[in-house]
Amino acid sequence: MVKLTSAGPIFYKAERIGLDGIPFKMTKFRSMYQDADTRQADMIAANGGDAMFFKVKNDPRVTPIGKTIRKYSIDELPQFLNVLTGHMSVVGPRPQVRREVDTYDDLVSRRLAVKPGLTGLWQISGRSDLKVEDAVRLDLSYVENWSLLQDIIIITKTIRTVLMGDGAY
Repeated sequence: MVKLTSAGPIFYKAERIGLDGIPFKMTKFRSMYQDADTRQADMIAANGGDAMFFKVKNDPRVTPIGKTIRKYSIDELPQFLNVLTGHMSVVGPRPQVRREVDTYDDLVSRRLAVKPGLTGLWQISGRSDLKVEDAVRLDLSYVENWSLLQDIIIITKTIRTVLMGDGAY
């Protein structure tokens, strides 16, 4: 369906920063137009250059079908390939882009102490509706308080969050 609504590849591969700051290629279904990365740089500059956790409601770079696959996290499914290759975990902090990691102080860089995940505390606590500070706080809480039981709870709550389409854009 992605291919039917906009030109370009079905998959989007982009560098993300993983465990111990090591970069890897993360795979997603493409939900944006092909020139989205270029347009994003322009949008960040227009918004004062704050690259940390850049999210825009009603983002003009998102394709019509992209809105739906993002709402229900269908675009994230190919990341299971990243889990199988060992670059990601099912649960953990979201994988960050280099420009975000470059802004980290020592405290925030602790997010890189574990593998990034498909889901995590901030995804079940408001997703894109959260403020940057809250998302960082939740990621750090996950890193500092990891447990198998917590992972099971996060996975269970993720299913509800995805089915409801809560906080995604």
